[in-house]
Amino acid sequence: MSSEQTPAQDTAADPATPVSRPRRLTWAAALAAVEGAGLVIAAGWILVLGLTGAPDDRQQAVTGGITLAVLALLPLLAARGLFLMRRWSRGPAVITQVLALPVAYNLLKADSVAIPAGIALAAVAVASLVLLVNPATAQALGIKGPGRTD
Repeated sequence: MSSEQTPAQDTAADPATPVSRPRRLTWAAALAAVEGAGLVIAAGWILVLGLTGAPDDRQQAVTGGITLAVLALLPLLAARGLFLMRRWSRGPAVITQVLALPVAYNLLKADSVAIPAGIALAAVAVASLVLLVNPATAQALGIKGPGRTD
């Protein structure tokens, strides 16, 4: 296994003993999983309505549902990677949150029941970003700053 596939290890302690996962990393994984689950639920809802209801364009509804289902893979894989303390997982998790912010903004501008969803999505995205950029999270994942080799 490469160093990117194994959990980060504390260099001061025994190299065979893995570092315990900080709570903020567990919370970041949980929030990413919630976003992924939300996308899966939305995809299922759109697919069911597209196939059983009377959408304006059935093909567009099915395509939208499938697209959401595929997009759900990014936060779900990132959540799994964060939970397992994989170094690569922080990038997809941060990308997911950055992409969620404009979606939340558009939901907040809507004049409908989408406003509470926009508030919830914005809160989850901002909280996740704060957790993901925390130095303790980077340390737990074995991510060093730019130009740091030690």
